[in-house]
Amino acid sequence: MNEQIQPATVRVFIALAPPDEAKQELARVLDPACRAHPRMRWNRIEDWHITLAFLGEVPASVVPLLRAPLARLAAARAPLTLALRGGGHFDERVLWSGIDGDLDELRLLAAEVRAVVDDCGLTHTNRPFRPHLTLARARRDTPSCAVQAAAGLTEFTGRPWQAARLHLVASNVGRGPGPIHYRDVGAWSFGA
Repeated sequence: MNEQIQPATVRVFIALAPPDEAKQELARVLDPACRAHPRMRWNRIEDWHITLAFLGEVPASVVPLLRAPLARLAAARAPLTLALRGGGHFDERVLWSGIDGDLDELRLLAAEVRAVVDDCGLTHTNRPFRPHLTLARARRDTPSCAVQAAAGLTEFTGRPWQAARLHLVASNVGRGPGPIHYRDVGAWSFGA
């Protein structure tokens, strides 16, 4: 009777995750905005990530197809040196932190990840890659919150860090009340 029913579909993406120290550094700078704009929907710090390819809702049965090619891709690449830097907003509603560092290599990695997804016969959102880390979303009735919070990040430059692992991530979006939660379905070290 306590058996959990697994959903037929899962919402997935492939991403990089900054180390805890980098996230904490940004969180300290972001704290005044969090206090000033409590109605924004703030992403949990443990879920902060840089999306390389967003697949959306896919049949759960196809997710294992991605494991081996993503593992091979990660093994063939060296870690990237990145940093969190500045901030901005999309459409005055989505607050983000920018990414600095090995941006050419990051763009190449995103293209390679998307090619893996294509080779597996899966689809992904085919938007241009804009390296960022989503922090929060403003509610429709208070869009200026994201603009104001982004202004507080303009001068932020985080310390460089190594992106050491490639993550295949699933989320619980649309699967109940409460905040979005992410979980690794797989993660592979670069250069392993």
